[in-house]
Amino acid sequence: MKFNLRARLTAEFVGSAFLVAAVVGSGIMGERLAGGNVAIALLANTIATGAALLALILTFGPISGAHLNPAVTVADAIEHGISWPDALAYITVQCAGGVAGAIIAHLMFGLRWYSVSTHSRHGWSLVLSEFVATFGLLSVIWGCSRLRSGAVPFAVASYITAAYWFTASTSFANPAVTIARSLSDTFAGIRPSDVPLFIVAQIAGALCATFLFRWLVPNRSAYAGQVVVPHSAALRSFKENRMSVGANFLLASGYTGQTTETLAIPILPG
Repeated sequence: MKFNLRARLTAEFVGSAFLVAAVVGSGIMGERLAGGNVAIALLANTIATGAALLALILTFGPISGAHLNPAVTVADAIEHGISWPDALAYITVQCAGGVAGAIIAHLMFGLRWYSVSTHSRHGWSLVLSEFVATFGLLSVIWGCSRLRSGAVPFAVASYITAAYWFTASTSFANPAVTIARSLSDTFAGIRPSDVPLFIVAQIAGALCATFLFRWLVPNRSAYAGQVVVPHSAALRSFKENRMSVGANFLLASGYTGQTTETLAIPILPG
């Protein structure tokens, strides 16, 4: 089945909304139940976020590629996995979906529908943490998708779960999520004034990882003798001999449905 742009944008919106709802909602629940123990609250936030991310990638991957992250979309556009007009549309609905997810989380827990965060997350150590977190995320995506495509959803979710704890910023690694969390004065929040540097660091990390893996694994996409790709953006990626993040999330999701387009690609040596 081939999904049109409207369907893909809807998937990105809903997926981003659920992702932020999981992040913000689990932060609220964890803080309420932890009795003042921040470590327990963060652990609850981490587990819920990692589990939700895995489920969302597997659910929406066959439709939109489950980017759910402007940094991933920009990287995919650079590698010609998605056109720039489509990428801009993706980024718009990801940000809108993230804001919707924060609002929904507030309403579920009986809070005001929005509250500008006062949670300070400033300092170069946190900015560096966001660069490292996003660099690592895109490294996991590019490395696994080019060499072990079936592992991508699990590797991404595992990495984010770990990065919550080894980065000082608790690994936002997502501009849309960062913006949405600035509208939540809860455990997961971030002051709006701290958002711009976080986003700059995230985009920089994503670009560095993309260019690194372009050099490390040149011309090594997820080629196979017969590849069924019910995703027009992915088709463009394969035709241009570039890696499509969306296509590989699709392959990792185990999609086996019927499609009107079958792409036969010879296995490359080496």
